[in-house]
Parts: sequence; C-alpha cells; structure tokens
Amino acid sequence: MTAAPVFRRADPHEGALLRAITREAYAKWVPVLGREPLPMTTDHDAAVRAHHVEFVETGARAVAAMELVFDAGHLLIENIAVRPEAQRRGLGDLILARAETVARERGYSTVRLYTNSLMAGNVDWYRARGYAVEREEPFGNGARVHLAKSLSG
Repeated sequence: MTAAPVFRRADPHEGALLRAITREAYAKWVPVLGREPLPMTTDHDAAVRAHHVEFVETGARAVAAMELVFDAGHLLIENIAVRPEAQRRGLGDLILARAETVARERGYSTVRLYTNSLMAGNVDWYRARGYAVEREEPFGNGARVHLAKSLSG
C-alpha cells in the first residue's frame, strides 16, 4: 500500500532537494525545447528562502514540489515539479488544490501561472482545471502562455 501524499513546508536549506525534483521532472522537456526549461536553471537555494515552497512526500520520499510567489494582487505558481515515477497519479491535482488553498488563506482571489506552449498538453491540462489563457508571448521557439484562475464564487 502506498502512503498518502503529505505536504510539508521546505526548510530554508533544502534548495538541493528542490533542484533535484525539478531537474528530474523537467528533463523530458529538454529535447522538445532544445534547452533546459527555465525551472531547471533557477537558483533553487534562493527560491526556498524567498518563496513559499512545499514538498509532497509519500512515505519518507519527497516526490513533488511547488513553489509559490506572493505577488501584488495574485498568487503566482512559479513551479510545479513531480518526479517521473510519481507522475500521472493525481499529484498535480493535489498540488493545484493546495496552491489554491494557500491563496485563499492569504486573501488572494486569483492564481496565476505560466507554461511553455511546446510542453504538449500543459495548457489543456490547466484549462481542464479552471485556468483560462490570459495571453501568450513569444519565447524561444515557442510561446509563454499565461493562465489565471479566479477563486471567487
């Protein structure tokens, strides 16, 4: 039996864990983009100190992470990363729900995020969960797609 996923706040010294999960999660996109996706190149040590980072653990293993930025007027989901062996098991839905809960707790009524249009299926996945495309802007050989979800109502 697999342990139920548990969220826990990142320790300020866990940048290496955030880096490892992110690199594993995004590695499949390197051949598609022809470069490392931006989340792979981030200063993860600074991220765990400056942002709201939570890990998702099953048993004693951290299998996913989310990085949230409390911005003016909205919560920004900066990064969602799920290790390959834990993908397609519903963790993405749990992470989005957790991010939306954090947003509500902080008084935000809007959650925003962005993804690369070349990351096949991401935009459709977010749209199926209530996120609407706000705009697209050219980025590399694709486009950065900005999405948002209103939490009111």
